[in-house]
Amino acid sequence: MGSSVQPINLHPDRLFSADPKQRELSRALYKTVADLPIISPHGHTDPSWFANNENFKNATQLLIIPDHYVFRMLYSQGVQLEDLGVPRVDGGESSTDYLKIWKTFAEHYYLFHATPSRMWMDFVFSEVFGFTETLCPANAEFYYNTINEKLATDEFKPHALLKRFNIELLATTEGATDSLPHHAKIKELGLNKTVITTFRPDDVVDPDIKNFENNIKTLAELTNEDVYSWNGYLNALRNRREFFRAHGATATDHGHPSALTANLSAAESEKLFNLVIKGEANAEQKELFRAQMLTEMAAMSVEDGMVMQIHPGSRRNHNLQVFQKFGLDKGCDIPGRTDYVGSLKPLLDRFGVEKDLRIILFTLDESTYARELAPLAGHYPCLKLGPAWWFHDSPEGMLRFRHNVTETAGFYNTVGFNDDTRAFLSIPSRHDVARRIDCRFLAQMVAEHRLSESAAFDLAHDLSYRLAKEAYQLTK
Repeated sequence: MGSSVQPINLHPDRLFSADPKQRELSRALYKTVADLPIISPHGHTDPSWFANNENFKNATQLLIIPDHYVFRMLYSQGVQLEDLGVPRVDGGESSTDYLKIWKTFAEHYYLFHATPSRMWMDFVFSEVFGFTETLCPANAEFYYNTINEKLATDEFKPHALLKRFNIELLATTEGATDSLPHHAKIKELGLNKTVITTFRPDDVVDPDIKNFENNIKTLAELTNEDVYSWNGYLNALRNRREFFRAHGATATDHGHPSALTANLSAAESEKLFNLVIKGEANAEQKELFRAQMLTEMAAMSVEDGMVMQIHPGSRRNHNLQVFQKFGLDKGCDIPGRTDYVGSLKPLLDRFGVEKDLRIILFTLDESTYARELAPLAGHYPCLKLGPAWWFHDSPEGMLRFRHNVTETAGFYNTVGFNDDTRAFLSIPSRHDVARRIDCRFLAQMVAEHRLSESAAFDLAHDLSYRLAKEAYQLTK
C-alpha cells in the first residue's frame, strides 16, 4: 500500500476551518504569529546534542529509533521492535541495518494517515530537508541517502538548527541524580540562555522507580547530606534544586502515577519516610509517600520560586513483555482515569492561595477538562493549565482542550504551548500545528461574535509566545 509517488501536501490553509470567513481570519491571525520565536519550556531532547554539537548519525537513528510515536504504530501492525533497531535491555540482537529499517518505515508510512505524527513528519521532510514527494517504498533509499548527506553538513548540526528553527529557549529534563555535565558544557559555550534544564525528582521520590535505593545513595554522595533521615533527605532535595537552578532550571516536573497529594505532619512524614527508606512500605504507603512529596515539592517551590509541573495519569509500561524486553518509554504507556479535585485538595489546603507558587497541571484524562481542571484553575491563584498533552497533542485534541476549558478558565489561566518531545527536528512542526489550531479557534470565536478581532490578534500572540515565557518565569 502507498507505493506510488505523490507530492507532499502541506497546504497553506491546513488545519483552518472550511468556512471561508473563518479561514480568511485564521490566515490573517496566523500570519502575525507564524514566525515568532519558539519557546519550548518543557521537553526531552538530549542535552549532549547541544553540548557537543556533533552531526547526527543517520536518518534512522535520528527519526525512527528514538521516536515511540513512530514505532508504536508499526508495532501495533505487527512489526517487531527488534526489526526497527530498538535496543533490548539484555543486549540481545536488534537490527543495525539502518537502510533496511528505513525501508520498513517507508513501506508502512501509509499507517500514519491523519495522525499528528504524519503531519509532523511531512513538515520535517518538506520544510527541513526540502523533499517535494511523499515518502514511499519507491523513493525510500533516495530519502535515506539525501537525509544522511544533509545531516553530515555543518548546516544540520544542533547549534545551526537551533538558529534555523528560531528557538529562543529550549528546556531539557533531567533526573535529580544527574550531575548535568552537558549543561555545564552548554554554559561554557554561552548557550545557557537558550538551552536550560528542568528538575525531575521522580528518581528519588518514587519508591517504585527502578534503582530507587541506588538513587538515594547517589543523592547522598552528591549532596553530603544524611539522606536516611527525613530532614537530611529534604535538605538534599533542596540542594539539588539549587544545583539545577544554577544550570538554568526555572521549573520542576513530576510524572507521578496519580495526582494524589497529602498534608501529613512532620512526625507522620518521618514515620512514613522511614518505612520507605528501609524498603518496608507497602503499595498504599508508597502512594502516600509520593503524595506527600508533591506537597513537599510545592513547599520548596514557594521557597525558591521554581514552577511546578504535575504530569499524572500515565499507566506506564502497560505491555509487560515489551517493558521486560526493551525497558522504559517504548510506546506502551496508556492514559488512565485521573482525579484532581479530591487528590489536589491537601496540597491546595496548604498552598492554594500562595502568591509565590505556580503549579501547571497536565492531564491525559480529557473528561477532567471541564469538570475538574478548568474550575480549579479558574479559581486557585497558584494553578495554571498545561496544553493538550501527549496523546492529545493533536489538532482535534487541542480543539477539544480550548472548547472545554476556555469558558471557565479563560485563556490566561493556560500557559501557551509546549511540545514535550524527544524529537528535535519536529519542534517547529509541533509549534506550527499549535499556532494554526489556536488561530482557527480564535477565528471561530470572532465569527460567532464572542470575541473582538483586536482581542483575537492579541491572544494569538500571547498563546504562541508570551504566556509560555511568563508561565515558566523566563522573562526575568
